[in-house]
Amino acid sequence: MGIGEEIKQSKFNSEGSKASLNVVFTSHWIGKQHTDILKPFGITPQQFNVLRILRGQNGTPITVLGIMERMLDRMSNASRLVDKLLEKKYVQRRECPNDRRAVDIIILPKGLELLEQIDKIILNWESKFEKMGKEKLQLLNELLDEFRRSE
Repeated sequence: MGIGEEIKQSKFNSEGSKASLNVVFTSHWIGKQHTDILKPFGITPQQFNVLRILRGQNGTPITVLGIMERMLDRMSNASRLVDKLLEKKYVQRRECPNDRRAVDIIILPKGLELLEQIDKIILNWESKFEKMGKEKLQLLNELLDEFRRSE
C-alpha cells in the first residue's frame, strides 16, 4: 500500500513533501514492529540498542557518554536506560580506573543470552528487506545517507 493510501491523502504539496511523510510514517511503522518484537522480552527498543552497543564492545567497558554517542535515538536518556538494565541484571556498572568521576558499563552473560534469543527473531524480521534485492537496498541506503548529509 502506498503512503497516500496509508494516510488517506491523495494530493501532496510536492514529491519532497510526499517523501518526507513516507520516511516519517515508515520510521514509526518500523519502530512499532521493533517494540512489538521486544515486548515479550520486557525491554524497550532503546534498551535493546544499549545492549547491542555493549555487545559490540566485545567485553571492553564503555562509559555512558560513549553509549550516548552510538545510540540510534540520541534523545534517549542513556543513564536511565543503563539503570533499567542494571535492575534487570543485564549490565554491570563499575568505576572507571582512569577517571573516578566516570563510570564504565559492561554487558553481563545474562544480557548476552537475551540478545541471542532476540537476534533470531530480529534476523527473521529483517529478512523482509532482502525481498527488495541487494541493488535496491544499496540504493535506499545511499539515498538516505545522502539526504542526511544534505543539511
